[in-house]
Amino acid sequence: MNRINIICMGVRDMARSIRFYRDGLGFETDEMADNPTVIFFNTAGTKFELYPLMLLAEDINPDNPPALSNGFAGITLAINVKEKKEVDETIKMAKAAGATIVKEPTNVFWGGYHAYFSDPDGYYWEVAWGPDFQYDEQNMIVF
Repeated sequence: MNRINIICMGVRDMARSIRFYRDGLGFETDEMADNPTVIFFNTAGTKFELYPLMLLAEDINPDNPPALSNGFAGITLAINVKEKKEVDETIKMAKAAGATIVKEPTNVFWGGYHAYFSDPDGYYWEVAWGPDFQYDEQNMIVF
């Protein structure tokens, strides 16, 4: 049980989200269609999936799907980078892809440097660098 295999995000517009993640941010996938029913990205470690939001809610409970809401859901996703300048580069790339920059890159109390953006569906992503971050051979952060 001590693992997460896939993070699935329900999205309101698959084509828009695919343009954002695959075409804008460069997330790798074998999927070439612009509006498939589901898409999986070949990220290191945990895989990343996009699925239509209404279908995801109905998959959880077809008779009484969870209520959909807008706004902060109490979860963030993170991209940790090896060099401080990569925070700025990633935020610039996200903005060009259509992200909303919700916190510009800044130094933080724990000695690192980070920023936040939100994707077209309002999911929040942190981009962070830390002077003590260490990575394994698959570029996964080691704590």
